[in-house]
Amino acid sequence: MPQAGPACGFLGLMWICWAEMVKKDALKNEDGMMNGPLSHVRVVDLSRVLAGPWATQMLGDLGAEVIKIEQPASARHPGGDDTRGWGPPFLENADGTPGDAAYFLCANRNKDSRAIDFTTAEGQAQVRDLVRESDVVVENFKVGGLKKYGLDYDSLKQINPGLIYCSITGFGQSGPYAARPGYDFLIQGMGGLMSLTGSPESGPQKVGVAIADLMTGMYASVAIVAALNHKERTGEGQHIDLALLDCQVAMLANQNMNYLIGGTPPGLLGNAHPNIVPYEAFATKDGHLILAVGNDGQFARFAALIGRDDWAADSRFKTNAARVRHRDLLIPLIGEVLREKTTADWIAALEDINVPCGPVNRLDQVFEDPQVKHRGLLRELMREDGTCIPTVANPIKFSRTPVTYRKAPPKKP
Repeated sequence: MPQAGPACGFLGLMWICWAEMVKKDALKNEDGMMNGPLSHVRVVDLSRVLAGPWATQMLGDLGAEVIKIEQPASARHPGGDDTRGWGPPFLENADGTPGDAAYFLCANRNKDSRAIDFTTAEGQAQVRDLVRESDVVVENFKVGGLKKYGLDYDSLKQINPGLIYCSITGFGQSGPYAARPGYDFLIQGMGGLMSLTGSPESGPQKVGVAIADLMTGMYASVAIVAALNHKERTGEGQHIDLALLDCQVAMLANQNMNYLIGGTPPGLLGNAHPNIVPYEAFATKDGHLILAVGNDGQFARFAALIGRDDWAADSRFKTNAARVRHRDLLIPLIGEVLREKTTADWIAALEDINVPCGPVNRLDQVFEDPQVKHRGLLRELMREDGTCIPTVANPIKFSRTPVTYRKAPPKKP
């Protein structure tokens, strides 16, 4: 076969370059920036409440098309995700009628919603039609709960071999607890977090948000993105098995290792840190101050500020390891000094010598903070019916593929 001449080679090269330019232009938004990194991905969201919706909201923020499947209204159920009714407070719609609970709105932006009863043959067919043309399914039903409807991974991979199917349950797809329902509060207790949270006076405490659900949602989004990367290289889909208990145990980080290396289960330290001293909240003249001394140099500067230069040379306090061993002696001494001035006075003085510190803000103070305002963490989204919905921005900031806020949380379908 004769080889192509120079002109043919040049034209071929030009064609390839032009095609690549068109392809790249298609990935750009109106501002010339690249569209979200997952703008080529379609997600069928069969999940409810928080862990699953938190993961799918993250995928939606990154550009994915997310189709949320919700239960139709019936005599037995008001319809929609249960969290639509988890209030007050409730949103007021543009026409003055009561809307969805704030809880639902926190985890469901950048999604379309469809009412499909997949307990019926017609509904199952509708879901399968969506799955055929999708990349990801996320669900959080009990183990085996979707199998009777033909919507489990083994069934759906027959019609979409490249499907990434993420199952989120309390205890995972296997093991002696697999059939049990899992709830965040329960998991915080079982997974060890509550044994570390609270003080000897208060006893065990849960975290003020559903952290087991939220962290499982974050692990799910990371796992799905990793599976998408594998699929793009190999064409293979896969099943992701995520358990709230697994994620809760995994996220205990240094506290896990303190036990595994030290052999003693950590106890309740209130706001104190198990490995760093002083690193906790102290009462001031008018409130509380977080003092977060991270190294010996910072401690020496702090000691000099309060007129206790001798502490930096004292063998009991000179090093962090020594301060941890002698925390019961040092912390009351620091507490006496910090009660003498206001929180604002201490923050000004400590920031001047570069010692980490900060206030304990209420949420109204958080959203008035100049740094929070500068970073644009409060946003507003307009729904098609004219309802304005406040939302908290995704904290990820890309230089070329920005997070997008395309859709307010949808009304009940």
